[in-house]
Amino acid sequence: MASRRGLLRHLAALSGAAGLSGCSRLLAQRAEAPTADLPPNPLAAELPTSQHAWNDRLHTDAHGNHVPPRHYRILLLELEADISKESAATVERAMRTLEAAYDYRPSGLLHALAWGSGYFERLDALEASPIRHPKVLSRVDTPDLLAFDAALVLASDIPSHLAAVDSAMFRSRTDLGGDPVNDRLGDVFRVAERRTGFLGEGLPAAHADAEGVPDSLPESAPNFSGFGTGRRETQATEERVTIRDGPWAGGTTMHLSQLQLSLDSWWERPASEQVAQLFGPDFEPSEIDMDPSLPFSDKVEEHAAEEGVVGHFEKAARARDENGEPRLLRRDFDSADGGHAGTEFLSFQRELQDFERVRDAMNGWWLRDESSQITDRTNNGILEFITVRSRANFYVPPRDERAFPGSG
Repeated sequence: MASRRGLLRHLAALSGAAGLSGCSRLLAQRAEAPTADLPPNPLAAELPTSQHAWNDRLHTDAHGNHVPPRHYRILLLELEADISKESAATVERAMRTLEAAYDYRPSGLLHALAWGSGYFERLDALEASPIRHPKVLSRVDTPDLLAFDAALVLASDIPSHLAAVDSAMFRSRTDLGGDPVNDRLGDVFRVAERRTGFLGEGLPAAHADAEGVPDSLPESAPNFSGFGTGRRETQATEERVTIRDGPWAGGTTMHLSQLQLSLDSWWERPASEQVAQLFGPDFEPSEIDMDPSLPFSDKVEEHAAEEGVVGHFEKAARARDENGEPRLLRRDFDSADGGHAGTEFLSFQRELQDFERVRDAMNGWWLRDESSQITDRTNNGILEFITVRSRANFYVPPRDERAFPGSG
């Protein structure tokens, strides 16, 4: 590790950062990267090209599902410096500092720097970008529609790694991984919001004092709902969510929803009712494990008419693409920020319309005609237990274009 950091410092010292005035428009073709005069990333050969490509670094469970990291921190950022080669060089060298300090895996640090709709609006280029400002997607929620300049997504099995990075990049820490920090994201951005969270057995129970979940939350619960998430066949592949061509090729879009959970009544229900609302009424609790091939029948209307209840997953499955493949790669996690149980719903998709299709299927409004027992929330999947507090959209560029994408 020391030799990697030493090489990084040596190459960074060779680089110059000539000033460039702020950009006011997006080039029709992909512009020369603002960090073009930096030496190549010395760790490029060890890292995936796509920032959203984490799966090869994750463990797998007995069923072959990817096991997500246990701890998360999302720093939502606002620009405080001009869009310039100097700023871009600072951002790139700061990100290389993270890569030098920790192995790119859950035992070290996984990360991605995404750029929000606020940034593209600064460039007067929102319409030409792969994202747009978020919008209201349900008639039962009135979320704050947020437009950040950027977001730094951090994940690790070691929570102290996340705190160390946060402090080194934005607070008072002067070293990371045993080496001094010379370039900080805090020289370019300020932190507008911090979102923290967790996922995995034992962690939700450790936060059972949060409002919205009972004190008796089982120690075995991997999340606040008590059921595992991320079955391989309910997740889009990283290739599926990657933009294939055009000026944004190699990147992806990212949506972040902040959800508030009210699960006290959820945990008062028998397991059969929980399974019916989360998966579908044709499943028994004994059938639910992390087997990735859990089948979903296309009988939502039938279940609504005959059972008076439909499941969240069977609704969402109706939004799969023409090949029957999921559209979203979810990396959501639980949170107890502010003392209330919640979920940071983080999803990657090739285009934002993919997320909107899935959310439209999840709304299930058409099912009210099948049964008087189903309303916009009641008996309609898990909608009665969640409230959307905010939404934000981002573009996640390839690693070598992560500093001010689309500027030139």
